[in-house]
Amino acid sequence: MLRIAICDDETDARDALRFQLEKILIEDAEEIVYEFSSGTNAASWLANHPGEIDLLFLDVEMKGLNGMETAEKVRTFDNQILIVFVTGYSDYVFDGYLVGALDYLMKPVAEEKLRQLIGRVRTRSAQEASRMFSLKNTDGTWRFRLCDILFFYSDRRKVILVTARGEYPFYARLDEIEHQLSPDFVRIHQRYLINPAGVEYLGSESVTINGRELPCSRRYRETALPKIARSLM
Repeated sequence: MLRIAICDDETDARDALRFQLEKILIEDAEEIVYEFSSGTNAASWLANHPGEIDLLFLDVEMKGLNGMETAEKVRTFDNQILIVFVTGYSDYVFDGYLVGALDYLMKPVAEEKLRQLIGRVRTRSAQEASRMFSLKNTDGTWRFRLCDILFFYSDRRKVILVTARGEYPFYARLDEIEHQLSPDFVRIHQRYLINPAGVEYLGSESVTINGRELPCSRRYRETALPKIARSLM
């Protein structure tokens, strides 16, 4: 699923881009999820919904927080979202490299240019899909890069995914997640499945990740500790 957002302070411009995209996107696999009328709203929403948007079309010339300033703000908390600037001027092209923009599209957006861009995004997304973990909970759908996940822990019928930014609960069984993510993640306890790359300290009966000490039970110690030790070398 390719999830797209459009940010432009002009309604006509948002409508025009949405119309062009709807002719190109694959039904049930790609969708325009959100539209924002200001950079401030876009940055605020994205900060609270990590991984929910893959591709952001961002107008450069907006009132208040302009497109470049919005992109700079987004990059303080998200280095993975693909940003494409949409502009009526070519003056900003080189500035886009500073925020890792994927591309620039000139207004009015040409359909063939847009098709080529979406094709590149599809190829890139397919290559990265195996390095992502998705979950659904009452707040929505979330996607995380495996390298950003510190560990999972079980709590009754729920599993909580932990990153440096927060915790995300969802209904699942830790055994199933272990099967899905092995060997990238290591089971150290009946309740804990960890990313060895996130370990800061390895003890004989516990590990420390992001300042939190997690127990390593006897049942898993013999197989888990050598794997973790290799990741620290």
